[in-house]
Amino acid sequence: MFDTYGFPILLFAGLGLLAAILLTLFSKLFAVKTDDRITAIDDVLPHANCGACGYAGCIDYAEAVVNHDTATNLCKVGGPETSEKIAEILGKPAMEFKPEIAVVHCRGTCDKVNRLFQFDGIQTCESAKHYFSGSNACVYGCIGLGDCMNVCDYDAIRIIDGIANIQPGLCRACGSCAKVCPNGLISLRPTTKHFDVRCSSKASAKATKLVCESGCIGCRLCEKKCEFDAIRVIEQHAVIDYEKCQGCGVCCDVCPTHAICNCENTD
Repeated sequence: MFDTYGFPILLFAGLGLLAAILLTLFSKLFAVKTDDRITAIDDVLPHANCGACGYAGCIDYAEAVVNHDTATNLCKVGGPETSEKIAEILGKPAMEFKPEIAVVHCRGTCDKVNRLFQFDGIQTCESAKHYFSGSNACVYGCIGLGDCMNVCDYDAIRIIDGIANIQPGLCRACGSCAKVCPNGLISLRPTTKHFDVRCSSKASAKATKLVCESGCIGCRLCEKKCEFDAIRVIEQHAVIDYEKCQGCGVCCDVCPTHAICNCENTD
């Protein structure tokens, strides 16, 4: 009986034990040493894995900071506190952190933009975009079905009166909303700047006026009046260079359609 069952059992048990010993030895001999600083940095990161720092995830950013001397202030979600903790782990001076916020470049609310039809398909912006570019007469504007709101982990976006609105106190500038907007209406800008062009129409002035009363008509008044060369009309609509903008507000004052507005007072 032992010869029939016992010997094979002992043989397999012995082979299993030998394999375990060999695996343990090989894991010790060929182990890749991990810099403890990578683990420490990964622990202080928010683990949003949003990619706003330019890396695929938090652990990739942590490795880049340690191994490639990448800047310590790139985690937008973590903010200045995370930047300071990373610098402390590395024994470096903290780098200046420039907070940002998402901006929706559209003011086409229900009372300002013409509607063509009621969209009854799958209620996502992406789906509506494929169906005559949405139900709004302006094909460049906010479709308003909330794809951006649905991907925001911080409850920082609301669909109000037909368009997406950013909640300043909640936005963490992760950029997830910008990635899913099918019309590319959302961008990030420094929180220290207070003027935005809330239109993305590339149509002619006449075509824009026909569909939306608050659209940019590319009149170039803002461009002509800006003393800092901080605003240019590109593809029929104004674009602000936030690096040059001094916040004087002249562009906002001269805009005939109020497409340019102070983000602190958008009424």
